[in-house]
Amino acid sequence: MTTWVVGDVHGCADELEALLEKVRFDSANDQLWLVGDLINRGPRSLGALRLARSLNATMVLGNHDLHFLAVAAGAQKAKRNDTIAPILDAPDAAELVEWLRQRPLLVASPDSAVCMVHAGIVPQWSLADAQRYASEAEVVLRGDEWQLLMQHLYGNSPDRFDESLRGWDRLRAILNVFSRMRFIDASGRLDFSAKLGPRSAPRGFKPWFQYPRSDSLQLLFGHWAALEGRTPDAQIACQALDTGCAWGGALTAMALESGERISVAANSRT
Repeated sequence: MTTWVVGDVHGCADELEALLEKVRFDSANDQLWLVGDLINRGPRSLGALRLARSLNATMVLGNHDLHFLAVAAGAQKAKRNDTIAPILDAPDAAELVEWLRQRPLLVASPDSAVCMVHAGIVPQWSLADAQRYASEAEVVLRGDEWQLLMQHLYGNSPDRFDESLRGWDRLRAILNVFSRMRFIDASGRLDFSAKLGPRSAPRGFKPWFQYPRSDSLQLLFGHWAALEGRTPDAQIACQALDTGCAWGGALTAMALESGERISVAANSRT
């Protein structure tokens, strides 16, 4: 059995199908882990979502998945470059929305040695902390107030999680860490302006993986296509898996047990 961890699909269902064929994925024996941003930007978001659901993929939510849920809830308008309209218009739209909002923000291996998230975890959080904070947001995402949460989803404030935070500010700070983080300062404060590679770090900020942790947790993440699957000067055990398929790069799978990486080239550029 192999656990294949796949980077941001972003609606590139053709490439996902090709990648699964290339690694000889066997749904009866292998496991499929997805690091989030399954949908949006690529040409076949509906197909990608249906495929992931049919394979019972283990998936964490990314910022584009949350954006889709906000649009589905009527809390946000679709953006010009979004490719989510076919999902909203699909006959099984309600079932797909329901499946997506039941996905977690964090997945840990049974031995707690490996953790998969979309964007990352601040070094101030232990795995137990991150699991607790993820659970707080997941309860609301899966509950009756999920549409209200979507109304409060967007915003850059507060830019640092603090245990004293309450209400929507607390949930927004948690979701921003899990789904939007790239650069932070030593206190765990997030910068939301820089989105390119590590050299674009604002003064006083570094990529979150360049800060040491007090444990040996290995983190699997996506979100940051500009890294091109690399984590330069990382101070922790981590694997970047977003290799920019929707932007003309590639879609990458990593065998969790061996670390082997296999990619397929993107078919098109958005």
